[in-house]
Amino acid sequence: MSESQFTSIADITRRFEEQEYICPHAVAVTVYLAGQMGKPILAEGPAGVGKTELAKAWAQATGRELIRLQCYEGLDESKALYEWEYTKQLLYTQMLKEKIGGILAGAATLGEAVARLRAHESSFFSRDFLVPRPLLRAILASRPAVLLIDEVDRADQEFEAFLLEVLSDFQVSVPELGTLTARHRPAVILTSNATRQLSEALRRRCLYLYMDYPSHEQEVKIVTRKVPGLDARLAEQAVQFVQKVRALPLRKAPSIGETLDW
Repeated sequence: MSESQFTSIADITRRFEEQEYICPHAVAVTVYLAGQMGKPILAEGPAGVGKTELAKAWAQATGRELIRLQCYEGLDESKALYEWEYTKQLLYTQMLKEKIGGILAGAATLGEAVARLRAHESSFFSRDFLVPRPLLRAILASRPAVLLIDEVDRADQEFEAFLLEVLSDFQVSVPELGTLTARHRPAVILTSNATRQLSEALRRRCLYLYMDYPSHEQEVKIVTRKVPGLDARLAEQAVQFVQKVRALPLRKAPSIGETLDW
């Protein structure tokens, strides 16, 4: 499908359903507002209610690339933004050993040798040696993408502060290359399973969307869409059973995916 923006809330509902994603009205409204306002969505709710699938459906419905950053405890800027390919830099240094020797030939002092090397520093800290991670990939993308920052509540508060900086203007500073600004602002969805309270600053930056388990009617519709040919009575019974189980005091309620497994 060619890349295109949504024209209305009804357009979102229709195009998401074409991707086998049953889109509740509140979700469609939030996606539409996010597009109109250029703001990220923070989708929060229990695990397995379709938050990640929302990002996938958005990408498929618009023909955009889905770029995913999976968050975890200890995630830092280098894993989310970029890294230098030091092995490749070292290999090139070895291959150009004679050329480097020529550059340093005749240097009277260590300071002079270092100065000569600095004059060629940009050759070894160019984009040829840069390994973009998900955030930088979204910024450098040649066309608009959908950026999924998944389970942001698993990351540390320090990483939240870093995210705020990136999401504010979609530009990052790489000391060796300067400031890199997004060619096209990506559509951004952050998901959270609410394992901890996210900062007020991050919540204010986003359009907040709480996603709960679907109603009986919606879940039956999801099951019949995802399992073609399934007997309608069996679908009703499976959903009825799973929804009763969800009402029990369990540590983890069954997800929509587990309904499909039934």
